[in-house]
Amino acid sequence: MSKFLVLYRSTVSAADQMATADPDSGAASMKAWMDWAQRAGDAIIDLGSPTQTVDGGEPGSFIGGYSIMHASDAEALQDVLADHPHRGWGGTIEILEMLEIPGM
Repeated sequence: MSKFLVLYRSTVSAADQMATADPDSGAASMKAWMDWAQRAGDAIIDLGSPTQTVDGGEPGSFIGGYSIMHASDAEALQDVLADHPHRGWGGTIEILEMLEIPGM
């Protein structure tokens, strides 16, 4: 089983999204995430949380959150992420495989 860091990218920061969301749309977004998490099941190691850049970062490209997941390979993880709500809202998902440190 391989372990992956999943980054949720957007053109708007998570802090700005949360600050401008009305309660109903915020609740609907959270429900969509929780519904997806239920479908993803044991593939999720850590559902993660929203993040905020503190050093400036790339203008117009924010990592709005992360998850840590595992799957047999990257293709299997892509299947789990295929219907992720973040993509439906116009965001992109970046997947990084977490490699074993030699000798550890």
